[in-house]
Amino acid sequence: MKLYDYAIAPNPRRVNIFLAEKGIEVPVEEIDLRQKQNVGPDFLAINALGTVQVLELDDGTHISESMAICRYFEAVQPDPPLMGTTPEEIARIEMWQRRVELNGMTPAGEAFRNFEPAFENRAVAGPDKYPLNPELAERGRIRVTKFFDYLDNALDGRDYIAGDSFSVADISGFVLVGFAGWSNLAPEESQTNLKAWYDRMSARPSMQS
Repeated sequence: MKLYDYAIAPNPRRVNIFLAEKGIEVPVEEIDLRQKQNVGPDFLAINALGTVQVLELDDGTHISESMAICRYFEAVQPDPPLMGTTPEEIARIEMWQRRVELNGMTPAGEAFRNFEPAFENRAVAGPDKYPLNPELAERGRIRVTKFFDYLDNALDGRDYIAGDSFSVADISGFVLVGFAGWSNLAPEESQTNLKAWYDRMSARPSMQS
């Protein structure tokens, strides 16, 4: 078993924090996105979309997409539970995880990939290349800003995004705030609930790795 990884990228960070919370160590092979190893023939044979992370099992099976990899390890090692244990908890955590992913991570990606000059006509998923789109970047920035406000309101009176305990939704939220910073986006000083939550998450050893 091993992980094809690019540790500083947002989605690999989510998996790596998840594994750290579980206390699971997996051998890693780094795929250098800056050197475009992810769109070379060797890696495209592993994942035709050219995205990391990819988990390679002992029998040669490949599992990609960060949350799919997390679900695999949640099933392998249920404790500590990060995706819920009861039907209600599982659904609630999945609801918040998807909210963070669709309303935060996705527009943060749009903002960065259409704002950063290095992405001009560069493949971002698979071998196809796309030009920068400033309007898409601006829309992404607006969506992230609005979602930070939504999260700030949701965190009023609670310590964690999805309820009473730390979960994968908090991991995704923490990574989102860091990723948004790549596009010079950050929680406002007035968003005190979100900032206090982020400070608590930053103190966790898994987040500091």
